Amino acid sequence: MSNLPEPGDYVVDAIHSSIGFSVRHLVAAKVRGSFTEFEGTITVGATPEESKVVATVQAASITTNNEARDGHLKSPDFLDLENHPTLTLTSTKVTPKSGDTYALEADLTIKGVTKPVVFDLTFGGAGANMQGGTVVGFEAVAEIDRRDFGVSFSGALEDGSLVVANKVKLELDIEAHKA
Repeated sequence: MSNLPEPGDYVVDAIHSSIGFSVRHLVAAKVRGSFTEFEGTITVGATPEESKVVATVQAASITTNNEARDGHLKSPDFLDLENHPTLTLTSTKVTPKSGDTYALEADLTIKGVTKPVVFDLTFGGAGANMQGGTVVGFEAVAEIDRRDFGVSFSGALEDGSLVVANKVKLELDIEAHKA
């Protein structure tokens, strides 16, 4: 039996949520970053299969706490902000796994390229917010290959190792309020 919040529409609270990523840099270390401007709606159905997620992220809001790197990430080498100002996620299927965990299948669009991605989704719980309304929490994690989305910057070191790895871990920590 899957555990779900009360059915209905929930609006993502960007102030209490995060959309982050991590990627290996120079083989040894991970660079972490996030997007600070995004919006989304979670429709919780009577069953997981009836549930949906739609989200939009502003590419210009990317931050890794390094202005030069952030500028490079906004360039055509990576997100191509000028031609692709948003990233989007639209769920296609939610499947229960066990307890509070689900598989969230979604169409992810980065740099104008849409590909299916499967997130490991965990329902963190529901409660009351400060105004007496309902608040819910979710975490979702997936790994993508950036080249699948046309992000093909290929800087390499003398030994052939990549400056930036191809695998990118996506981590979504979402708080949403009942609409």
